[in-house]
Amino acid sequence: MPRRGLILQTRTHWLLLGLALLCSLILFLYLLECAPQTDGNASLPGIIGENYGKEYYQALLQEQEEHYQTRATSLKRQIAQLKQELQEMSEKMRFLQERKNVGANGIGYQGNKEQAPSDLLEFLHSQIDKAEVSIGAKLPSEYGVIPFESFTLMKVFQLEMGLTRHPEEKPVRKDKRDELVEVIEAGLEVINNPDEDDEQEDEDGPLGEKLIFNENDFIEGYYRTEKDKGTQYELFFKKADLMEYRHVTLFRPFGPLMKVKSEMIDITRSVINIIVPLAERTEAFAQFMQNFRDVCIHQDKRIHLTVVYFGKEGLSKVKSILESVASESNFHNYTLVSLNEEFNRGRGLNVGARAWDKGEVLMFFCDVDIYFSAEFLNSCRLNAEPGKKVFYPVVFSLYNPAIVYANLDVPPPVEQQLVHKKDSGFWRDFGFGMTCQYQSDFLTIGGFDMEVKGWGGEDVHLYRKYLHSDLIVIRTPVPGLFHLWHEKRCADELTPEQYRMCIQSKAMNEASHSHLGMLVFREEIETHLHKQAYRTNSEAVG
Repeated sequence: MPRRGLILQTRTHWLLLGLALLCSLILFLYLLECAPQTDGNASLPGIIGENYGKEYYQALLQEQEEHYQTRATSLKRQIAQLKQELQEMSEKMRFLQERKNVGANGIGYQGNKEQAPSDLLEFLHSQIDKAEVSIGAKLPSEYGVIPFESFTLMKVFQLEMGLTRHPEEKPVRKDKRDELVEVIEAGLEVINNPDEDDEQEDEDGPLGEKLIFNENDFIEGYYRTEKDKGTQYELFFKKADLMEYRHVTLFRPFGPLMKVKSEMIDITRSVINIIVPLAERTEAFAQFMQNFRDVCIHQDKRIHLTVVYFGKEGLSKVKSILESVASESNFHNYTLVSLNEEFNRGRGLNVGARAWDKGEVLMFFCDVDIYFSAEFLNSCRLNAEPGKKVFYPVVFSLYNPAIVYANLDVPPPVEQQLVHKKDSGFWRDFGFGMTCQYQSDFLTIGGFDMEVKGWGGEDVHLYRKYLHSDLIVIRTPVPGLFHLWHEKRCADELTPEQYRMCIQSKAMNEASHSHLGMLVFREEIETHLHKQAYRTNSEAVG
């Protein structure tokens, strides 16, 4: 009996020590968050030679205020969690003290561990099993898929805009902000405190300390809601000095968040074969290669380019452009396939996919009018998995710059047009031509339908094949993928359905609703301006 009392007394002392350490940790976190941050390398606005207006400083102050509000909310949650742990530790200490007192009287004690109702846990897990999280659902058509919406720490990229929302915006509603903050914090908790069944290895920092992730390591996330099951979240984290990404999948089955999996993704050796079908349009190809050189050769450096060219006219110019880029950048990872036949996009992509004979490879089906960033290439790698997932990003399509920038003498350079604004472009959610998928999945599914001729249709057929399969289709808008405007010509030999699709695409590509309205009512506006000018002159003379 004295020995048992000594053991309980020792445990009590350790618990008291733990309480003291926990209180110190709370105080340390509070002081750390309240301390002002300094950065010797940070530059201040207002440098001589640069003009900043009042709106710039207001936007800067607002962004900083929102950032600190987010941090304050995060800190409050952490303090609440620490208080809860402190309360639980206090209860354990009281339990040990009571056990010590009971033991001293020679009476045995057997505690009952509180357990969550098993039927509730079974229901929550059944919601995950029924949702399209671990395996794809067979859908009847492209209209049955539930697309994701993507987000970063400060912005949300959304498909459904209506008349008031924007394609890119900060979460205005508090519940949406709190939801995304909670999800990111839950993902960090999973990474920093992994379970034994998580598919990730413990990593140490440069000084041997435990590697801790924070919200600044959050790269991007996607979410979608199946209204009868719950909300799925796909989160990606990465340390700036590490090559591997951390991927966390969470699911909220109309209740608490439940971890689905946590894994490490190594994309350092993942080569992407970018396949571009082409016929004529050599000027557009030269512009495409400029972006390719900047992003793929100078930044990413894990790219193979396959160009499938139709016809003879312009072929020598395309060869010259490729050879020039190769000599200037010492880049030789490209293949040029020449087909002396009428242009067929599906045929070109089929040939380009089969031209690769070096084993499994991730493919990006691309067009010559596409502008992409290095961040998009990583999203391509993270969201496609052989035998598991295919990636169908939603492209942001730019309007006619001659209309968007009609108030300027000449439109700005392409790089300055790449903004997500309602009057500059739209999410092309009816287009399925840009996709990332592995060669094995493409060949297994049967590739493109060669019966489709002319404009459009072949990409929708392939997309439906994946919807009818067991693979998961990741459909989400991505900020680093743009479709540059070019004039469309709808050929007379198209079928009525293809011609209708072509005209619809042409109309949507031209300008926003407001800009088109200004064009329609141009004469009425000019008449009004003339009347105003005449009235002003008459009053001046009188």
